[in-house]
Amino acid sequence: MFLRTHKAFSHTIKAVVAASLLGLAAVAATPASAANEISLLETGSTLLYPLFNLWVPVYTKLHPNVKITTQGTGSGTGIAQAISGVAQIGASDAYMSDAQIKQNPEMLNIPLAISIQMINYNLPGLNNKHIKLSGPVLAGIYSGKITNWDDAAIAKLNPGVKLPNHKIIPIHRTDGSGDTFIFTTYLSDTDPVWEKDIGYSTTVSWPTVPGGIGAVGNPGMVEALKSTPYGIAYIGISWKAPVEKAGLGIAMLENRAGNFVLPTVANARAAASEMVSKTPADERISLVYAPGKNSYPIINYEYAIVKKTQPNPEVAAAIRDFLNWALDPKGGNAPHFMEAVNFVPLPASVVELSRKQVAEIK
Repeated sequence: MFLRTHKAFSHTIKAVVAASLLGLAAVAATPASAANEISLLETGSTLLYPLFNLWVPVYTKLHPNVKITTQGTGSGTGIAQAISGVAQIGASDAYMSDAQIKQNPEMLNIPLAISIQMINYNLPGLNNKHIKLSGPVLAGIYSGKITNWDDAAIAKLNPGVKLPNHKIIPIHRTDGSGDTFIFTTYLSDTDPVWEKDIGYSTTVSWPTVPGGIGAVGNPGMVEALKSTPYGIAYIGISWKAPVEKAGLGIAMLENRAGNFVLPTVANARAAASEMVSKTPADERISLVYAPGKNSYPIINYEYAIVKKTQPNPEVAAAIRDFLNWALDPKGGNAPHFMEAVNFVPLPASVVELSRKQVAEIK
């Protein structure tokens, strides 16, 4: 069940799967016989990575027989390595497409939280102001049609702001990225030309823009923007602290109601409240560009991509227990964890759907 048409990005996944299989024997889940210790590998989303790094020490202290290794490798790698079996948990901001599920029907897409994506910029003298931007303007910037910060389309959204007569330097992800997926979904939802010519996926064929920069992961995006005056980038909300420490700007985005809103938890909750009732049983749904006057337009579920069938019952039990703990409002979805990364906890109805999927892991 879907609310949108999804483009496959299986060619990228296949390439990563092939590479992943080479290391399968070295990092596959450890059988229970190895001193009763279970080893799990979580890899993927750099947006989810800070949250997993908060979760794992707390959980493994409660369960000393479980070892969980975390890696921020990008959502595309997370999906691919979960499919190949290299990783037991693939972290992703993107759900698997219809085509991917058809090829890999044993995979589950389990939401763990709701995230937000910021649009950030490095504008000398203006980083303390919240510049207003829209989907069509961002599509124009990333397609090379809008090249200067004082372009009429940007000036129209920001009356009274003295915008610099300087080239815009767009920064994009070069790795398979769930952040790219949700950013390009916003562009596709708001700009028909972008939807037709480029579309949305974890990897897209970025138009050639003079001076444009590629970066790997959210940490790479922060560093690239920090060192690039007049740059613009899309960065996951769990990296808000380093963005603010670097003194970078945070844009107000135009939502479906035509209002300009900031990437706050309150505005993300407003968007989520419009969409969660539409969540299907398999939980693959876009929350991007939700209706509502206060809805922030770029939010999405953060997914654990997991195989239904695991190497042995002990590994399956460990995965189920960890994910159920992560979903628990007194465990991983507790306010102090969510607030630390500026995420929105899952509503109870979504927790119930996620627990039903977790129960399928055997």
